[in-house]
Amino acid sequence: MNKIILIGNLTRDPESNTTASGVAYCRFAIAVNRRFSRDNEVDYFNVVAWRGVAESCAKVLTKGRKVCVVGSLQTRSYDAQDGSKRTAIEVVADEVEFLGSPMREDGAAAPQSRREEAPKLERVDTSEEDLPF
Repeated sequence: MNKIILIGNLTRDPESNTTASGVAYCRFAIAVNRRFSRDNEVDYFNVVAWRGVAESCAKVLTKGRKVCVVGSLQTRSYDAQDGSKRTAIEVVADEVEFLGSPMREDGAAAPQSRREEAPKLERVDTSEEDLPF
């Protein structure tokens, strides 16, 4: 099983775009305080959300906003600009809950706590007779 749940604050404004085929995605990073740390140690996680969750994140999230992210860890490899191979580990968000209150332009807190969830895949029931082994 690959599942991760994190609560933290955005370290920068999210970056959103679409793939060549038109699928929306949104990337952001969160800082998560370690639970039992004497020195207030912080871990940083890169997060990517897709489709409707990505669109909501791009509209609502800003630097400093507290979020709860539920998803899975994923590794990917890519070629850096200098030609070297790199590996990235990121959280693929299935759900993002917007926590706390975002700040409005006039400096007042706008009450809001909302949860965005990726669409669920349909489960296909098969009988043992349908299995090829």
